[in-house]
Amino acid sequence: MDKKAIQQKITALRSELMEHNLKYYVQNIPVISDYDFDQKMKELQALEMENPEFADTNSPTLRVGNDSNQNFKQIKHKYPMLSLGNTYNQGELRDFDNRIRKAIGDDFRYVCELKFDGTAIGLTYKGGKLVQAVTRGDGQQGDNVTPNVKTIQSIPLVLQGNDYLPEFEIRGEIFMPHKVFERLNKKRVAESNSPFANPRNAASGSIKMIQSSEVAKRHLDCFLYYFLSDSAVDDSHARSLEKAKEWGFKVSEHMKLAKSMEEVFDFINYWENERENLPYDIDGCVIKVDSLKQQNDLGFTSKSPRWAISYKFKAERVHTKLLSIDFQVGRTGAITPVANLEPVALAGTTVKRASLHNADVIQNLDVRIGDRVFVEKGGEII
Repeated sequence: MDKKAIQQKITALRSELMEHNLKYYVQNIPVISDYDFDQKMKELQALEMENPEFADTNSPTLRVGNDSNQNFKQIKHKYPMLSLGNTYNQGELRDFDNRIRKAIGDDFRYVCELKFDGTAIGLTYKGGKLVQAVTRGDGQQGDNVTPNVKTIQSIPLVLQGNDYLPEFEIRGEIFMPHKVFERLNKKRVAESNSPFANPRNAASGSIKMIQSSEVAKRHLDCFLYYFLSDSAVDDSHARSLEKAKEWGFKVSEHMKLAKSMEEVFDFINYWENERENLPYDIDGCVIKVDSLKQQNDLGFTSKSPRWAISYKFKAERVHTKLLSIDFQVGRTGAITPVANLEPVALAGTTVKRASLHNADVIQNLDVRIGDRVFVEKGGEII
């Protein structure tokens, strides 16, 4: 096979594998078997190894990561990565709504979204290709974790279609699904390592690992939920996200447009109960004004946008009896006290054990065998 034919074959395989990645990880409609996918991937890897002149930093073969050490460089955010204001009660949500109506009148609508419990990321695309992935950091600058993010299968390396913006940033949340978290912790315990406290911590720690080949083994996922660019995709935030789906981004299907706070409360009340049936953690809901023009009119404070707020679910709490305390020794020698509890139902699961973190906690709380204790669960945190 001559070089031109080899290049065409490599290009065709890359395109085909990206399409299958989209169908499997984002659209949930796989059309070939895992075996067939793996065989095509092996064929592409062999061709790329034999023909390094056709290397491409966005090849799907790079999803497996590499073993080189990374020093995470600090990258200044083009657009500051602000935090959302938050509340735990519906009265403050009504105050938020009153401020919006006083500023822009009654002709607007909200977008209600789930608040994913993971780690924030900003992805920059140029010419339809992923060129940079940066963590929140301090809001003004963050870590360049691009090689690690490229291992996340649900994040497109190259966009679908041809009507995407020439350059833009899209932000979202990297998270670890429950099943992956459970498998990871079982493996860590089997290897005499301390288990992760919750999926959020596991996701945050994973994205900062030095070797992207190790990140790839963590099977992280990512929902995208916010565009930033010098030219808008659409004045409607909701329609912008629909366009993001067309380009290959994973966008949550659980989104609702609302004209009144009653409709917002319906969304919140539904997900406060239904969240236990999701395969990932959420810790609340986010409410945003839909129109980008109205968002601009409302503006920002020094810390957060005036056009959005998060409603956080209260931690679930039950009480039970402390039966005993064990001390787990990790591979590094770290000792973690663990409370053995009288089994109690909490958030759809039976809780028997909970980490006490360290001896100081035991002393400060004056924890004793036989005590009645409160157990809280926020997301997967016990």
